[in-house]
Amino acid sequence: MWTLGTRIGDRRILILIGRFLRSGMMQDGLLSQRLQGTPQGSPLSPLLSNIVLDELDKELEVRGHRFVRYADDQIILVKSAEAAKRVERSIIDFIENRMKLKVNREKSRICRPWELNFLGYKILIDGGLGISQESLNRFKGKLQCITQRNKGVSLEQLIRGLNPVLRGWLNYFRLARMKKYLARIESWLRRRIRCYRLKQCKRAIGIVRFLRSRGLVEWQCWILALSGKGWYRLSNTPQAAEAMNLEWFRLIGLFNLSVNYGLTFKETAPYVQRMRGGVRGS
Repeated sequence: MWTLGTRIGDRRILILIGRFLRSGMMQDGLLSQRLQGTPQGSPLSPLLSNIVLDELDKELEVRGHRFVRYADDQIILVKSAEAAKRVERSIIDFIENRMKLKVNREKSRICRPWELNFLGYKILIDGGLGISQESLNRFKGKLQCITQRNKGVSLEQLIRGLNPVLRGWLNYFRLARMKKYLARIESWLRRRIRCYRLKQCKRAIGIVRFLRSRGLVEWQCWILALSGKGWYRLSNTPQAAEAMNLEWFRLIGLFNLSVNYGLTFKETAPYVQRMRGGVRGS
């Protein structure tokens, strides 16, 4: 509050922030008094972290370091492992002894740029941005949950639920170079949707009618319909791929990651080039 008082002249705002900080919290159904910290998930938390950690930003600028910070997550870029160890010791000493804050030693580490997972991104060896494996796994897990075969919703509802997730994820990771990853994810997702659509047919005659409506010849329809394979294996057959091709996915309105990524990448290419130049020189 003293730090805020040096920056904010309106006493009413300071009183309001103080009430936020002293507000109680529910724990196991009981209201307990807050003695330190800010309410988790509160919009006040990132605002206060930026105000408090501005002193750290200024210190890093004075020392000539290249760094990136988002709220309380920070990367400091140096040229060698020896420099990294030296900077780590001095910065931790500054944070804990000068700023009176606590550094999370378990999450803090020295590593190569391509080993990072900073807000879902990683820095590639040439200075470009990639996507971390953890982010890909979380994304696939979310898609897997949405496309479960036992959800009991129509295909239209399924696509309406998928599209905002696909669009939002791509908008967030639009700066990453991930063309090959998108191709794999889309192939896997299309197979899951084919599986979902085949299971909706329920019986053999329903599968035949659906495949026939998609232009397949009669004998091909019956080969798939009378197969004893499971739904997921059926979704990978030539008949399923021919009936539910890329044009079919376009008609049902599925958001195309690869196409939209290509359009987005052209818009963000100049920014990525500038960013790569900055990281390479660090």
